Amino acid sequence: MPEGDTVFRTCARLHEALAGRVLVAAELRWPSLATADLTGMTVSGVVPRGKHILLRLDSGWTLHSHLKMEGQWRIEHTDSLTHDTVPEEGARNERPSRRAAATWLRHPDVRAALITQEWTAIGLRLGVLDLVRTSEEHTLVGHLGPDILAADFDVSTAVANLASSDTTIGAALLDQRNLAGIGTMWAAESLFLERVNPWAEHVDASVITRVVERARRLMTAATASGRQSSTGSSRPGDNTWVHGRSGRPCRRCGTTIRVAPIGPPTRERVLFSCPTCQGGLAPTDDGRPIAPLGARGGRRGRREPR
Repeated sequence: MPEGDTVFRTCARLHEALAGRVLVAAELRWPSLATADLTGMTVSGVVPRGKHILLRLDSGWTLHSHLKMEGQWRIEHTDSLTHDTVPEEGARNERPSRRAAATWLRHPDVRAALITQEWTAIGLRLGVLDLVRTSEEHTLVGHLGPDILAADFDVSTAVANLASSDTTIGAALLDQRNLAGIGTMWAAESLFLERVNPWAEHVDASVITRVVERARRLMTAATASGRQSSTGSSRPGDNTWVHGRSGRPCRRCGTTIRVAPIGPPTRERVLFSCPTCQGGLAPTDDGRPIAPLGARGGRRGRREPR
């Protein structure tokens, strides 16, 4: 699932392409919104709220979307609506291009298309799509904790929420009601770098503060560079310490990286960790050998980023 930094960059691209522009056409291919007509409305702006995307219109409406596991927003030149080339199989480039907007609009994965004179925004495989009054955005995102990437991020409230949670620190970090924006990658990497066991409970507030501040630094850097990396390397398979590296040796101590589910039933996710660096196995981990899974990579000598 795209994490807060990816959503932040998606919103920035949508805002740059659409803000201040009039929608000359719009299609919402969502059962409850199929008859909604946004034509003639001007996009006021696009802002992130954790992993949620809020596209505001001058008419007082907000188009809310969530990418869930596989969603994305593409930006295409509207003049390519007259072209008829076919997108490459598996193409996922989200940057503006002059390729085949017309063909993209015929794609079965399209859930929304917002067309201005210059740019067309195409929402593919969106997990959620809502249209609400801007004054009622709170009904969709009001439950979220402080946004970790917001300029006015309230770290004390986020830490208090996490400290009062009745679950493990790993599960608490993934609960968007405590703080919004962190997903499995940044939770795993931040916990590893601060040597905190994801399955620990009743973690001291000072330790939680370090984990949250670490995650914020890493995610802020990713929004600026466009590259998700906690190791300093942007090479695929070499950009994380533990995430996606089960069965591989820890880059810091050489112990085999483990992966285990975390969180309440029906809402379980998986987190990667090093049992030596982070103080033990997950409660559900029997310690049996596991085959390497995910990105390649071995033990590397690399200074941990601060």
